[in-house]
Amino acid sequence: MRSVLAYTASRLLLFAVALGLLYLLGARGFLLLALAFLTSGLVSYILLARQRDAMSQVVADGLDRFRGMGRRLDEGAAKEDPGQPVTARDKRPADDGTATAGTESGESARGTEE
Repeated sequence: MRSVLAYTASRLLLFAVALGLLYLLGARGFLLLALAFLTSGLVSYILLARQRDAMSQVVADGLDRFRGMGRRLDEGAAKEDPGQPVTARDKRPADDGTATAGTESGESARGTEE
């Protein structure tokens, strides 16, 4: 997280410096913003390559951790009920249109008994 904040702060600082320099050179309005954005982007591409790589590694690790959460949940569910393995097929609704226990059709059938 620290590398993400450092990279973002560095990009904002480069944008502010480019904005100030271009303002002193006479650019105004939309042209000022467009040139500052373009200039700071090009400069950051060269100067901040190491920080960008560190930030992308942190983000990629976070995504991998998040994606692994589903696998860990399946493993935990399998430990709770070792007789019935949890698979992706068990999580999908039936393709033939039949309702399984606890679905809306099952609940509506209980409601008509009263």
